[in-house]
Amino acid sequence: MNRKGKSADDPVERFSRVIEQLVRRLRSVASVGGISPSVASALSRLEAEGPLRITELARAEGVSQPAMTQLVGRMENDGFVERTTPQGDRRGVLIAPTARGREVFSRRRARRSDYLHELLESLEPADRAAIEAALPALERLVSAAAQQPSLPMRGTATR
Repeated sequence: MNRKGKSADDPVERFSRVIEQLVRRLRSVASVGGISPSVASALSRLEAEGPLRITELARAEGVSQPAMTQLVGRMENDGFVERTTPQGDRRGVLIAPTARGREVFSRRRARRSDYLHELLESLEPADRAAIEAALPALERLVSAAAQQPSLPMRGTATR
């Protein structure tokens, strides 16, 4: 039993463990360009959503603005992002991925996809079909999670 009284074979507990283990493995497999998970996450968001202000990126990534400012500074020094000025708003600054940032992100995604493809091919056809059948529900789960209010920022205390 865990601390909430749920057994290890509870479906939610099992799902949580499986996701944790898979994410951990995918992170290690996709370590392209020597970038940290936080850099990879920020690049992923910028790739998906387009250029963002540091405050928007910090909020979306669940970190403080000073922490994101530091991360963006490191990413800029490494050539992964650049600061741009939006037309009509010379005071605003947007963070956008550079060609190098997009290339590293693309290689990471390809490596993850290749690894997952190999894993799936190692399974029995019935297991592959079950995973494929679960994809729409998993996509809805991710969509529902995106609609949830943000969790407290990482690295900040909650009262």
